[in-house]
Amino acid sequence: MQVEENKIYDGIIIGGGLAGLCLSIQLAKSGHRVVLVEKNTYPFHKVCGEYISMESYDFLQSLGMNLHNMNLPKINQLSVTAHNGYKISSPLALGGFGISRYDLDYELSMIAKNSGVMLLESCTATNVNFQKEVYSVITSKGIIHAKLVFGSYGKIEPSFIDKTNDKKKGDYIAIKYHIKKTFPDNLIELHNFKDGYCGISAVNNQTICLCYLTTTKNLNENKNDIKLLEKNILMKNPYLMKYFSESHFLFDKPLAISQIGFSKKQTYKNDLLMLGDAAGAIAPLCGNGMSIAMRSSKIISGYVTMYLQNKLTKKELIKDYASEWNKNFSFRIKAGYYLQLLFGKRITTLLSLKILNNFPFLFRKLISLTHGKPF
Repeated sequence: MQVEENKIYDGIIIGGGLAGLCLSIQLAKSGHRVVLVEKNTYPFHKVCGEYISMESYDFLQSLGMNLHNMNLPKINQLSVTAHNGYKISSPLALGGFGISRYDLDYELSMIAKNSGVMLLESCTATNVNFQKEVYSVITSKGIIHAKLVFGSYGKIEPSFIDKTNDKKKGDYIAIKYHIKKTFPDNLIELHNFKDGYCGISAVNNQTICLCYLTTTKNLNENKNDIKLLEKNILMKNPYLMKYFSESHFLFDKPLAISQIGFSKKQTYKNDLLMLGDAAGAIAPLCGNGMSIAMRSSKIISGYVTMYLQNKLTKKELIKDYASEWNKNFSFRIKAGYYLQLLFGKRITTLLSLKILNNFPFLFRKLISLTHGKPF
């Protein structure tokens, strides 16, 4: 499928993660002409935990995912440990399911193609211009024109979005593995260590996802060596010591992403409409950045359809979407950010867990803040 440079599409989506894929499918199914630009080629792994709240289950089914037949782990228990191994546990009222992003994104990419989305893989967007109500997106596969452009590129802004010379780099790194080990299908674990925490949960294909977040400083102090970081920092937690010493690691080398930051973002910037991680500083302990990304695609798709049908002005589209984003996610993102401040600190984390262990209703309440309602 070739880009038609003389054609004006209804929308161009930059970034083919969950938000971008889901938005492209919804817009295409509503009869709109959509181009999705993705720098990689599906299928590919992404650095993230792979627990998804049940709030997103019906939505994914509605897009065409046949989750019922994928034999996915259903997760309804949470365990959290401090640096020294002190552990508390709680049921997850809403719960979630586990699925590899390798499989999830690939299945959604196939649905997008079959729905009529022009999917440009191995394609990089290098600039966006906006003149006379028409966007021109310069890509490695040509120039594409559209009525709207969406940013769905994840946590790290491309250079054509943030054009300042003093762009601040994020202070966090994330590392992900898939491992094989005996592990309950219904459990997600969160293990704390110095300046970080590690999530472990089952995904499909009898595989376990192990993903952790820590500071760039931690890595620098361990000679920028991931294995040394894990030995000197993570394995001080006895549970993580057990996982790293007894598991079979399936990747040749760890997947890593750096320069992650959690500063406040905007739903509209440089004439682009943003969704998912590009729109909000979604910390992992918001419970579910993936569900937030998918829900944001559903919210914006409705407003975009009304705009393309001349039922909304562009100004109304921008304003209404921002208002709906804040209504749905502002408190949830703040709650996740403040929860994150309690984790990865030796004394604070241990004291917090001991208090929550004595007040299980409070623990359940905190968990509920990180999960949304089904949509």
